[in-house]
Amino acid sequence: MSAVALFDVVLVANRGEIARRVLRTLRALGIRSVAVYSEADRDAPHVREADVAVCVGPAAPAESYLRVDAVVEAARATGARAIHPGYGFLSENAAFARACAAAGIVLIGPGAEALEIMGDKIRAKRHVAASGVPTVPGVCEPGLDDDALVAAAAGMDYPLLLKPSAGGGGKGMHVVGAPGELREALAAARRVAAAAFGDDTLLIERLVERPRHIEVQVLADAHGTVVHLGERECSLQRRHQKVVEEAPSPLLDPATRSRMGEAACRVARSVGYTGVGTVEFLVPAERPDTFWFMEMNTRLQVEHPVTELVTGLDLVEQQVRVAAGEALALAQEDVVLTGHAVEARLYAEDPARGFLPTAGTVLALQEASGPGIRVDSSLAEGLTVGSAYDPLLAKVVAWGATREQALDRLDLALADTVVLGVGTNTEYLRALVGDPAVRAGETDTTLIERRLPELRFTAPDETHLAAAAAFLQERRPAGRSPSGDPGPWGRADGWRPTGRAHPALRLAHGLEQPRRVVVDGSVRLTPLPGRPHAHLLETGGTARTVHLAAAPDGSSVWIGEGGAAFELAVLDRARLLERTLAALERTAGTAAPELHSPMPGTVVAVPVATGERVGEGEAVVVVEAMKMELRLTAPTAGTVEVLVREGEVVRLHQLLARVVPDDAPAARPEGLPAGPPAHENAPAAGPPPHRPSAEEHSP
Repeated sequence: MSAVALFDVVLVANRGEIARRVLRTLRALGIRSVAVYSEADRDAPHVREADVAVCVGPAAPAESYLRVDAVVEAARATGARAIHPGYGFLSENAAFARACAAAGIVLIGPGAEALEIMGDKIRAKRHVAASGVPTVPGVCEPGLDDDALVAAAAGMDYPLLLKPSAGGGGKGMHVVGAPGELREALAAARRVAAAAFGDDTLLIERLVERPRHIEVQVLADAHGTVVHLGERECSLQRRHQKVVEEAPSPLLDPATRSRMGEAACRVARSVGYTGVGTVEFLVPAERPDTFWFMEMNTRLQVEHPVTELVTGLDLVEQQVRVAAGEALALAQEDVVLTGHAVEARLYAEDPARGFLPTAGTVLALQEASGPGIRVDSSLAEGLTVGSAYDPLLAKVVAWGATREQALDRLDLALADTVVLGVGTNTEYLRALVGDPAVRAGETDTTLIERRLPELRFTAPDETHLAAAAAFLQERRPAGRSPSGDPGPWGRADGWRPTGRAHPALRLAHGLEQPRRVVVDGSVRLTPLPGRPHAHLLETGGTARTVHLAAAPDGSSVWIGEGGAAFELAVLDRARLLERTLAALERTAGTAAPELHSPMPGTVVAVPVATGERVGEGEAVVVVEAMKMELRLTAPTAGTVEVLVREGEVVRLHQLLARVVPDDAPAARPEGLPAGPPAHENAPAAGPPPHRPSAEEHSP
């Protein structure tokens, strides 16, 4: 291939692992790179790795990464002749494409027309159907209000699927099981779609039960050549969000693969597509030779590494070369799929608590390596993971000569992955990769939901607690107690005038009762050379490897083993007293059930006001974080007391509201704390902050 001489400098309009991934290819091509970042990402790895970095605004995406004017101005100021948008943010924004063209900047992606047609699901389905590609049956008309949608759905068989016409990533999609649920689901879907995409237009599709989700990677140049690079199986999903992807699909035979690839190329040609894109299909598990078009993603996909590993192509390089005007250097017959690749998405979430988003600072990090292993990551020790952006932290990818080898390598890679300081789904991914149905290739988009009730997650045992206590004891300066008392009475090694006593610590996992742990030498910790935070844990004649890290303020210690990780709170007298009082308040307040935030996030809706009466199950507060919206409902009928307001940023476990039953005592027991006032932690007056869900990382 000839050199890409057109672009001396390329700006990467994204963050996290995809920004680092694009920067890696630019560096290999000898192209200078420009990163953009929000104030929250000032110390992020992608900022350090670029040749130049420009701050484009505060943490809220609407004020930074989604600002077309700021991104275009950053390109102008740094001499960037092209912009790579990655995925999410502005990658499928037609207005951004036009702004780049007006500024004389090349957007590394398709043209505005393709973005507009395929960015609107209603328009895309109608366009594709006209080109002869089958689509999922449903109601696909623009401009329909709720009454019209209800009327149009009257003749359809339930269950149905509501989908926002704009956006992706499963955001705003709702399954409707019966006609009586439709109106409430329409209202919820419109609210989410309007907040996330600025467009509340909806369509209705027949829900294909237990389908396979298979997508085809296409590559097209500006000279009329369109090829497909095989397919990816993306059926392992939870809440319409992909979790594990692989290439090729274990379902398709060569004839179906060829037909589906040809259909994908036809879709791309119909909009004059250029660059890398993905055409997504639904395939009934019981009829693998049948497929329906769902949508086209006019950008690079999160799961593109599995295609790269089986084709040997760098898709980002192909994007850059096509955008520079080069013709593709390969024909369809040149595309050969070799071996098998599987990708697992590492999210900041807690599977044991319903996959609620997590946050924190990375205290310890070990990323997998070895034959066939690739890790695309946004992580670094010291990185703060907040709730402003998508929860995707990294992608762990494994290639093997066979599917079985790829899955085995992926499981080992996940076992070697250590992230302490932020809760992740690593243990859950291992369980999924080892599931018998997954191993047999018998997956569908409902498999995860069916398996969830059976999953059991590891809890810290006595050995973990003993190891954490021993680790903390070793970290204390010799002769010093936690309070810093240098005298003999304050020594931390258990010294007493009458002999040595064993020190003890109070540790607690989550909201469990604190446990007293004695440091008595029953476990032995030996640091492993060359592996920061790794220790050999010996107890009872057995040995295993664990990873340990303590919070800088000593308030907690993290321990990880085999993909599982736990945070153990270290409780001094003051924190023990605080927990005791909180338990007393909960006991005394049984007449007034409390609603606490199950995750750090932002209050996006407060449907009721203090003093109103609510019914059991009625929404009281809606909290959102990392693309997840959670409705907190009244546990009983009664009168509500709301302690937060829309737009407020809330902490994990923060008290949000109380519901006083009709037959409850008129007042709380005297002397007990009444909880935070309504104004506690509330932001200054003004409009609520931007809801971050506009960053869509995949359908």
